[in-house]
Order: sequence, then C-alpha cells, then structure tokens
Amino acid sequence: MLATSPPPRYHTILVAGAGDVGLRTARLLAGRGHRVHALRRSDVADAGDGLRRVRGDLTRPDTLRGLPAVDALVFAPAPDRREEAAYRALFVDGLRHLVAALPEPPKRTVFVSSSAVYGEHGDGWVDERTPTDPPGFNGRVLREAESLLGPDGVAVRLAGLYGPGRTQLFDRLREGKAGVPRGKRVYANRIHVDDAAAALAHVLTLASPAPVYVGVDDTPLPIDVLYDHVARLLGAPLPPDGPAPAGVGSKRLSNALLRASGFRCRWPDAREGYAALLP
Repeated sequence: MLATSPPPRYHTILVAGAGDVGLRTARLLAGRGHRVHALRRSDVADAGDGLRRVRGDLTRPDTLRGLPAVDALVFAPAPDRREEAAYRALFVDGLRHLVAALPEPPKRTVFVSSSAVYGEHGDGWVDERTPTDPPGFNGRVLREAESLLGPDGVAVRLAGLYGPGRTQLFDRLREGKAGVPRGKRVYANRIHVDDAAAALAHVLTLASPAPVYVGVDDTPLPIDVLYDHVARLLGAPLPPDGPAPAGVGSKRLSNALLRASGFRCRWPDAREGYAALLP
C-alpha cells in the first residue's frame, strides 16, 4: 500500500479580507486550533473569537507594513464598488501588494474566486476543466488574479452565495421584483455561505490540492424552479416571466472534484438552505 502524505498543519494563517466569507472562514480555522490573523481596512473590536485583528488596506501598500509571518494565506477581499477599477485595485494589485509585504511567502495561498470566470454554456455541465470565458469585467479580473498564484496557490471559484444576512431574494420575491426566464433551462448555482467558508478551510488543509476547485452545492437548479420554491416558502406570488440575470450565463456547475477531496456540503440543495433561513 502506498503511503499518503499527511495533511499540512499551518500554525499561523492570515485571512486577508475579513468580511462575511473571510470572517466565517477565519473563525472556523481558529476553532480548529490555528493561530489566525484577520486583515481588514477598518478597526474591529475584539469579538472574543480568538482572532488576531490586523488593520490594513490592500490597495495601499503603505498600510501593510509590519504584517506577521504566516504559514498560509486565505485571500478573500470584497470590493465596495462594482467597477472594474475597484476590482483590479483589490484583486490584482492588492494580491501583489500583500504578497510583497509578507515577511516570507506563504506555503499555501487559497484565493477566493468566482464562477463568473465561466461564460454561457446553456444547460451544459461546467467543472474545473472547462475553459474560462468570462462575460463580464469581474470574471476577467478574477481570472487575471488567479494567474498570479504560484505553484502553491489554489483558486476556489464560488457560486452565488446565500445565507444569514444574504436574503435579498426574499425581499425581491415579496415585492414582486424577481422575474425569471420560465421554461428556458437557465440555471441557478448556489452555495450557502457557511458551506463556502467550510470549503475554503477544507482546501487550505488538503495534503495535495488541485489548483482549482468549483465551490457550489450538489444541486444546480433551473432558476424558475428555485425561485418558485422560495416564493411558496414565503407565501409570496410566483415571480413573473422575465429575462435571465445579466452577465452571468447559464450553466450547471459541478462540485465533483471538491466532493472527491472529501468535502460535503451541510446544505447540498439551496431549497433546503433557504428554508432553514426562515424564522
């Protein structure tokens, strides 16, 4: 029997971009006994969660002086404006600034990317081997940032996030503002934010990860099927026929590679995940 490599043990981890996904990932890693530094632009009071707060702006190299030496990096910033310049400053230039500011290169970097790097595939399946063809600037910038990762870098291309604090769909359905392309096999791909954080922590500690993973749940759904289900849960009217979401492209994302690595979603079907968010 061939010996397998033990999973790496990172004593010190930096999560750069301690927003919603980053903070959930940081707390999960800290709960597993890692020493975790959480970097964000603004000061945050100690929440008693075991994290070491670090203040710094990824777009301003002068604010990144004195960063701690770390074994591993989770790069999970969130832009505050949906503009190409803001994305480039944060994901491309920000990644360069951060790596240059660290006392030594991390042994592993997990980059939080997006399924926006893929284009239109109808109802076809998409996985890590599918060529990228981003239809929007966000996907193009993220793909460029992925190319900056070295041999120890892993990109996790997350699907659409939902979960606590991410229930805008509820409001749109209640207000009748969520049209869907009915019967046209336009797919919604989702992952619960807690599953996204768990996937990032999982990939970080794999012995021999792939360079790319698609971060999505087990059940891609036609968008009208998902929205109708959530509307019924809310007691809201079913959404009317309307155009597909702009700049996304239809596809069915596969998490087969992530599952093969041993990961399992707590919420494998978004219909169950959305139901659990209701009071």
